[in-house]
Amino acid sequence: MSAIDTLWEFLAIGFGLLVVLGGLAAALLRGRGGATKELPGDRPADASPTRPGSAGGADDHDDLPTGGSSVDTLPAPVDDAAVVEDLPTTTVPDVERPESPQTRLQRLRARLARSNTALGKGLLALLSRGDLDEQAWEDVEDTLLTADLGVEATTELVDALRTKVRVHGTADEATVRGWLREELIALVDPSMDRSIASSRVDGRPAVIVVVGVNGTGKTTTVGKLARVLVAEDKDVVLGAADTFRAAAADQLQTWGERVGVPTIRSDRDGADPAAVAFDAVKGAAELESDVVIIDTAGRLHNKVGLMDELGKVKRVIEKQSPIDEVLLVLDATTGQNGLRQAEVFSEVVGITGIVLTKLDGTAKGGIVVAVQRKLGVPVKLIGLGEGPDDLAPFDPEGFVDAIID
Repeated sequence: MSAIDTLWEFLAIGFGLLVVLGGLAAALLRGRGGATKELPGDRPADASPTRPGSAGGADDHDDLPTGGSSVDTLPAPVDDAAVVEDLPTTTVPDVERPESPQTRLQRLRARLARSNTALGKGLLALLSRGDLDEQAWEDVEDTLLTADLGVEATTELVDALRTKVRVHGTADEATVRGWLREELIALVDPSMDRSIASSRVDGRPAVIVVVGVNGTGKTTTVGKLARVLVAEDKDVVLGAADTFRAAAADQLQTWGERVGVPTIRSDRDGADPAAVAFDAVKGAAELESDVVIIDTAGRLHNKVGLMDELGKVKRVIEKQSPIDEVLLVLDATTGQNGLRQAEVFSEVVGITGIVLTKLDGTAKGGIVVAVQRKLGVPVKLIGLGEGPDDLAPFDPEGFVDAIID
């Protein structure tokens, strides 16, 4: 055999060895990958994903309230390791940041100035027009009475102004404005305590109960009050004890959700309002909140049965906690007619403060003075519009300045 034939023989043998070795390597690689791969049908039927701490994938709801009322809260956070793509996700609504009370006072002052021309600008025009005869003073009295200042307060104000005119003689408009401002501020009485009980007391939440007749905007006022307190960084809980009006609890819950405040409400329509109020105070204590605001059903002051029920709500709450604030919501447009309502509510539940709504829709700003004198309690909040932040703490000097500027 020649040298060339020998070379070709060695090359053929080497090529054959390479083919054999390549096949073995490929087989080994296929075997290694297939030994660890799990096919979709290989998983046992009971091996579905479960959340930590649950049995067989069932959700654990033992920590939810089991009584007649429920708490509207956001779902508890879930560990990232337990999140599975197939599980539904919960959409958390955006939480609003309410306008601060200081900011809203500046904005509402302009609205108040436009609405109380009878008490302010009209009166100022009468007093600064020159010689004031008896007819002129009668016109001043009529203007004050029309503004619902009340007979007693009107007499005091007119007597004080007549004395100043008699002593100083006829004065220019700026001087008369100063006299009027001074006397009106004295009538509104800035010395009254207008603070809202909204901080924890002796390790418990402050309790506010809101009452009023039908149609005064009571539930809306509770929602707006929650916004005022949230703007002051208070931890608030709402109690939906208006169980007569079907939409009241839903309405209140919506107000709370907008600012991240939980609402404690009944699981059924027509529940005992006293029981719901009790649960709300208890729930607020467990949540270690700063304040709980109880919304009660609107009721006519001359319905004895309904007023007795309101008294029961108060007594049941007091079995668990003292009541720190009882706010009466009055519609400012009712004027003197609202004073009798205020008297009856005060007799039943002991009013500590007044909320005057719709003050922008009336020229009867004198009701502020009249209701304070009638009940001996201060106007603490005023409502001047339909917006969510159109409720503000009452500022006596700001109120007077707005109506005479």
